[in-house]
Amino acid sequence: MTSASTTPREKTTTIRGLVGRIMVLSLTLVAAIYLVPLLIAYRMWLWLAVVVIATGAMFLLYSTRRFVPAKYLFPGTFFLTVFLIIPILLTIQTSFTNFGDGYRGTKEEAITSITNNSMVRTEDSPTYGLSVATDGDVNKGPFSLFLVNPQTKEVLRGSDGKKLEKVDASTVTVDNGVVTKAEGYTILSPRQINTAYEGISTMSVPFTDKTTVKVQGVRTAFEGTKRMVYNESSDTITNTVTGDVYSIKKVGLSEHFVNAKGESLAQSWKQNVGLANYSRLFTEGNLASQFLKAFAWTIIFALGSVLLTFGLGFFLALTLNDDRIKGKKLYRSFLLLPYAVPGFISLLVWSNFYNQDFGLINRMLHLSIPWLSDPTMAKVAVLLTNTWMGFPYMFIVCTGALQSISGDVKEAAKMDGASGMQATWRIITPLLLVAVAPLLVSTFAFNFNNFNAIQLLTEGGPFPAGEYTRGGTDILISMVYRIAFGRAGSDFGFASAVSVVLFAVTGVLAALQFRATKKLEDVN
Repeated sequence: MTSASTTPREKTTTIRGLVGRIMVLSLTLVAAIYLVPLLIAYRMWLWLAVVVIATGAMFLLYSTRRFVPAKYLFPGTFFLTVFLIIPILLTIQTSFTNFGDGYRGTKEEAITSITNNSMVRTEDSPTYGLSVATDGDVNKGPFSLFLVNPQTKEVLRGSDGKKLEKVDASTVTVDNGVVTKAEGYTILSPRQINTAYEGISTMSVPFTDKTTVKVQGVRTAFEGTKRMVYNESSDTITNTVTGDVYSIKKVGLSEHFVNAKGESLAQSWKQNVGLANYSRLFTEGNLASQFLKAFAWTIIFALGSVLLTFGLGFFLALTLNDDRIKGKKLYRSFLLLPYAVPGFISLLVWSNFYNQDFGLINRMLHLSIPWLSDPTMAKVAVLLTNTWMGFPYMFIVCTGALQSISGDVKEAAKMDGASGMQATWRIITPLLLVAVAPLLVSTFAFNFNNFNAIQLLTEGGPFPAGEYTRGGTDILISMVYRIAFGRAGSDFGFASAVSVVLFAVTGVLAALQFRATKKLEDVN
C-alpha cells in the first residue's frame, strides 16, 4: 500500500521537474538567440563570451541528472561573475585608458564628429522636410534620407556616401512636407529615429561635390559645407576657412589633432595610456595632496562611525539587558525607529536640521553653528548623523550577543569578587567581541565606501574657493564620483584608477582587521 501511494507522487514530481527544466532551458535559449546578434553587432565580445558559456553550461548541467552539486553552484557563480568579477575587470581595464568626455569613441568616430560638427549652413539653403527610411532593420539600418524641398516639392533620396538623387513622385507619398511612404522602404517613426540617432547623425550624405546634408532633429535637414575636412592619405584635418592643417600629436596623456600653432581640436578618442592615471594620482601635486587628505578623512570617518555606533549600541544594549528594567520591549522598539526609516530620508531630513539659519538644532538651542559651511563642523555633523543611523544596527547585534552569553558566567564573576564594571569590561566585552568582531570589520568596510551619507548630507562640501575635486567632507568614493561626473567633465579613466586603488586599500584594511580579530578566538 505504501509503495502504491508513493509511486504516483514520484512520477508527478519527475514530470514537474522535467517540465521545469524544459521551460528554463527554453527561456535560456530564447534569451541567447536574442542577445547574441545584438552583442555581435555592438562588438561586445566579453559579454558575448559570457552569454555563450552560460548558455552552454545551462544545457550541460540541467539537461541531465548528473552534476548535481554543480546545479546548485552554477547560479551563484554566474551572478558573482556577472555582477562582481566582470565589473571589477572592466574597471581595471578602463583605468589604463583616457576614457572620458572628449575621449569616448574610436579615432574614426572622433574624425566623423569633428567634421560633422564643423558643418556651416549653405547660403540660401531651404529647410528640407526629412524622413529617415530603411530597407533593412529599423535599429541597425542601412538608412536612407528622404528630403522634400518646401519650395519646389521635389523629393530627394540619399544614403551614407551616396549623393542625393531625385525620386519619382509616384513611388512616394508626401504629407505635411515629409515623405510618409516609399516603395521598398520602411519610414522610421520619431521614436525609432531617436533610438538609432547615433548612427543616423554620423551619416555623410553628399548634396553636391562640396556640400552635404546636415540632419537637424528628426524632421528637418539643410544643405551645409564642412569647414573641417579629413585627408585619409596624410591622416590630417584641414580647416577650409583658415587653411590650418591639423596633424596627430600627443597632448598630455592623449593624441589630438594639432595645428602648427600648437592649437588642438577638443575632440579626441579613447586610447590606452598605461599607468599614467595611477602616476597622476600619486605624483601630480594637487591631486596627490587631495587624495591623501581624502584618504585620511575616510579612515577617520569609517573608524569613527564604527566606534561611535558600536559604543552607543553596546551601551544601550547593556543597559536594557538588565533584568531590573521594566518595559524593555517598548524601549527597544523605540530605539529601532531610526533603523526603520529609509536612509536617504534620514539624511535629507538631517541636512535640513543642520541649516544654520532655519535648522531645528540651531533654533532649539538658540545657536548659530555653521554646521554645513565650516569644514570641521561639517565633519562633526556627518559623524553625528551616521551615528544616529547606525547605532540601532549595533544595538540589535549587541543585544543578541549579550543574550547568548550564559548567566553562569556573570555569577562566576560575582563569586570571584568582580564588580559589575569589572565583569562587564573583562568578561562580557571580550566574549561579545568574539561574536561581533566580523560585523565591525564589515561595518568599517561599508563606511569606508559610504557614498550616500556624504552625498545626500553635504554633497562633499563645503568646498574651498575654486576647488571642485575634493570638498571638506569628501571621502574617497565621493571624490571618485566627482572626478567621474564632476563639473570639469567626466574622466572615467582616472576615476577607475582611483577606484582600483580604493578597492585594494579596502581589501588590505579588511584583511588586517580580520587578522587582528583572530586573537579574540583565544577568549573561548
